[in-house]
Amino acid sequence: MEREDPGAKNYPGLIDEAVDKVRTGDREAFRTIIHVFERQIYTYCYYILKSREEAEDAVQDVFVKVYKELGRYEKKVSFSAWLYKVAYHHCLDQIRKRKRRIRLLSLYKQQQPRAYMDPGLENPVESLFMDQLTPEESNLLILKVVEQYSFEEMGQIMECKPASLRKKYERLRKKLVQQRTNEGGRSHETMAKSN
Repeated sequence: MEREDPGAKNYPGLIDEAVDKVRTGDREAFRTIIHVFERQIYTYCYYILKSREEAEDAVQDVFVKVYKELGRYEKKVSFSAWLYKVAYHHCLDQIRKRKRRIRLLSLYKQQQPRAYMDPGLENPVESLFMDQLTPEESNLLILKVVEQYSFEEMGQIMECKPASLRKKYERLRKKLVQQRTNEGGRSHETMAKSN
């Protein structure tokens, strides 16, 4: 069953046509795919990775992977869902690599005298709202609230059951509404009600 692609809603048929052309060897057609999705994928990667530089690198890496793996794409799911799935897994890989680097840095710092430690690395805590969320929570929020994917499409991207994602989203929504209420703030209208 072929689905309408929410990421390409302003370009009906254009993405499918571009995908078909790339599969037949037309490299230039891939520029269309990049043009339509580059900004969305950058935003998505940025909110997961929480770094402009890492997000920029991730976008390039994701599109290289998509180009190489385009033969594996099946039209059972929308192209944008497949693209976001590639981006999601790439970002998770980057986070794992970052955690390994942080662990190595931490071990190194423990072995070094205090006088030689960089005070800038001492406590890199950021207070931005999205930084308080886990990568999975950020991903849920972005896909549901920002990109407005259905739970079924989110399940395809995150390789989870839609019912499980719905429950996780509902718990996250309640947690965020409660947190905002405790801080005396107002919740965004899409978070104040369940979708």
